[in-house]
Amino acid sequence: MNYIAFRGFTLSLLGALSLIACSTDNRTVTDTIDATPVHVASARLGPGAPPIDTRGKIAAAKEMQLSFKTGGFIARIHVREGERVQRGQLLAELALDEIEAQTAQAVALASKAKRDVERTERLYADEVVSLETLQNVRTQAEIAKSAEVAARFNLRYSQIKAPSDGVVLRRFNEERELVAPGQPVVALGVDTEGYIIRATLSDRELVQVALGDSAQIEIDAYPNQQISGTVREIAGAADPMTGLFPIEIAIAEAEVSLSSGLVATARLQPLRARETARVYVPIAAVVEGAGRTAHVFVNEKGIARKQRVEIDFIVDEDAAVLTGLTQGTEVVTEGALYLQDGEPIEVLESE
Repeated sequence: MNYIAFRGFTLSLLGALSLIACSTDNRTVTDTIDATPVHVASARLGPGAPPIDTRGKIAAAKEMQLSFKTGGFIARIHVREGERVQRGQLLAELALDEIEAQTAQAVALASKAKRDVERTERLYADEVVSLETLQNVRTQAEIAKSAEVAARFNLRYSQIKAPSDGVVLRRFNEERELVAPGQPVVALGVDTEGYIIRATLSDRELVQVALGDSAQIEIDAYPNQQISGTVREIAGAADPMTGLFPIEIAIAEAEVSLSSGLVATARLQPLRARETARVYVPIAAVVEGAGRTAHVFVNEKGIARKQRVEIDFIVDEDAAVLTGLTQGTEVVTEGALYLQDGEPIEVLESE
C-alpha cells in the first residue's frame, strides 16, 4: 500500500471512530443503565394521631361483694369459685342458733307488749289508769314491734342469696370461720352487664382520650382475634401509688368465652385521630432518616425521584408523613435502599 492510499484509509478510519464517539456522547444516562426492579405502594390517608396502646385485665362490668348483715360463724358455703349461679340461689349461711334465739326473744317481747296494750286499754276505759300510762304502754309496744322487725331482718340476711344470674369470682372465707357484719364472703360477677377491661393511661395519653372512643382489643388467651370495645369510664384522678389514670373499656359481644382475670391489650383511637388525617407509607419506603426528616423515592413514569418528607409518627409497619407527599403517590418500597435519584426503575407486580 502506497502512502497516499494508507493516508486515505487512516482518515476514513478516524472519521468512522468520530461518528461512533459522537453517537455515544448523544445518548442519555438512562439509555446505558438497566432499570432496577422494585416494588411500589400508593400513599394512603389514615388517622391524624397515633393509637394509644394499653394493657389491662378483664373483669365483670358489675362485681358484687356479698356479705352477712350480722356477724357469726359461717355454717355453709354452697358454691365454689368459677361456679355459675342463678338468681335467688343460696350461696352461704351463718350458724343460726344465736340469731334464731334473738329473733324468738324479740317475737315474744312484741307479743307481750301487745297484750299489755290491750289490758291497759280496758283499764283506761274503766278509769283505773291514766292516759299517760296508756300512752307509755303503747310506746313500749311500738318499740318491741320494731325490735321484732329488726330481728327478723337480721335472720333473713344471715343467708347470702344470689341477687342475679352470674358467676362466683372469689370466696373470701371458708366454713366455720368467724366473720364480722358486712365482711365480704363471696364476690359475684353479674352476667347481664357484660365484661370490661380495667387499664391505665399516663397523663399525656389521658388528655387525648374521650368517652366513647373506639378500641381494638386482643386477648392474650385468644391471639389474632380482634374484639371491639369503647371507652366507658375515665378516672378523674390518678392512682397515688402509680401516678397513672385508671380507665374502663367496655367489651362488645365476643364469640370467645371471657373470664375475669384474662390479660388483654387495647389499642385506642383518640379523638384527634378521628378529626385529622395523615398520609401513610410503608416504613420500608423511608430512607436516609435523620430525626423527623427523611427521604422516599417516588415513581415518576419509570424514573425514581428522591423526595424529602417529614415524618410525624410511626405505627407498626407504616410511617405517617406530615409534609412532602400526597395521597395516591407511588413510593418505592422493596429496592429503595439501592436507588439513586433519576435512576430508571422497573415496577414488579406484588405477589
